[in-house]
Amino acid sequence: MNRRQFLYAGASGLGLSALDFAQEKHLRVGLIGTGWYGKADLLRLIQVAPVEVVSLCDVDSTMLANAAELVSTRQTSKKKPRTYSDYRKMLAEKDLDIVLIGTPDHWHALTMIDAVKSGVDVYCQKPISVDVIEGQAMLAAARKYKRVVQIGTQRRSTPHLVDARNRVVKEGMLGKVGLVEIYCYYPMRASGNPPDTAPPSNLDYEMWTGPAPMRPYNRWDHPRGWRAFMEYGNGIVGDMAIHMFDMTRWMLGLGWPKRISSSGGILIDKASKANITDTQTATFEYDDLKIIWQHRTWGTPPDSEYTWGATLYGDKGTLKASVYKYDFIPAVKGVQPIHQDVTYELEQYPEDKTEKDLERHCAPAIRHHMQDFLSAIATRGRPVADIEEGYISTASCIMANLSMKLGRTLAWDPKTQRVIGDEEANRLLRRPYRAPYQHPTPETV
Repeated sequence: MNRRQFLYAGASGLGLSALDFAQEKHLRVGLIGTGWYGKADLLRLIQVAPVEVVSLCDVDSTMLANAAELVSTRQTSKKKPRTYSDYRKMLAEKDLDIVLIGTPDHWHALTMIDAVKSGVDVYCQKPISVDVIEGQAMLAAARKYKRVVQIGTQRRSTPHLVDARNRVVKEGMLGKVGLVEIYCYYPMRASGNPPDTAPPSNLDYEMWTGPAPMRPYNRWDHPRGWRAFMEYGNGIVGDMAIHMFDMTRWMLGLGWPKRISSSGGILIDKASKANITDTQTATFEYDDLKIIWQHRTWGTPPDSEYTWGATLYGDKGTLKASVYKYDFIPAVKGVQPIHQDVTYELEQYPEDKTEKDLERHCAPAIRHHMQDFLSAIATRGRPVADIEEGYISTASCIMANLSMKLGRTLAWDPKTQRVIGDEEANRLLRRPYRAPYQHPTPETV
């Protein structure tokens, strides 16, 4: 362990045992999906643990080669990982301890299930799935094969948000919380109507599409633009709401909502090829608490200081929380407000200063999340963003979209894992898979 790793481990309060374990076991790592966040996650893991990146997989040969070159410069051994275009061949080597999954959402379920079947522990990006039954199958597979699975809902490991939870929420400074507003006002929906074309020669578009419906290739699909299309994900609710809904559940100790409702649509930008909503609200109902989501990709945000975040309203105070900071505003005389900004670690990790496309404010959160993952591997315990927590948050957001589609509120039964009294909604919990791919279920994993 070098000095930088030691300092980080001490600051985290987690990491010495995990780092010792990683060193002793010489944990071998593979990555499926070498795009934006796949590399961001992998390079943060390299920063905090003496792992060896053995293999990389991607259906884009150019992206794959570039990632292999980059990893060879960043890992201690300076070895270039082996590269694969088919993740199943990578897993068949049986030489990995950990697999990171950074694919588009529609590939999360099959890759994660195959990975745990091969005997590895998994770090999977959020949302865990594109439909609810996929998520049920992923949870069942993790438990059946006794693997540690951490989901990339890293707000649970964001230093200033951990402080807000411990210092404000758990100390009772909010009092009774009756309403939480979660929101995103980023202008993030793709605008325009680029023509469909033949896919580039470096991309295996058939494999990239996988179990999703086969659409004509469009330059928005790859890289990074695929979230414009519901065929590959669940829109802005599936991408952004899950983070803030999951963060709220973690802060307040919440499980499944009892009822979920949503409305919205494409209200402004009707000319764009994108088929995700530009405006949507969703309500997640608990006994005496409502969590209300809103996204709007046009116009100005209500609060320019909090454009993606959560506001928790209690009878003793209000907490505003985002990836950049938090503010506690007391409603009780004599109590002082609290403000804290995001923690950057640019001096400890100078690579963060120059790494292309890295969200620098998220880097510390990913590192802490990776250390929590390593600690769970060492103890064979549950990580902070265990697969079950990822399933609850993902499925709740998917059901918000189903509620919008059906035009009615959905009541969820956590015991039966079905929508109460609504067989049409239950049929929509599973999307059709494109042949020859087989949709996983809890019974078949």
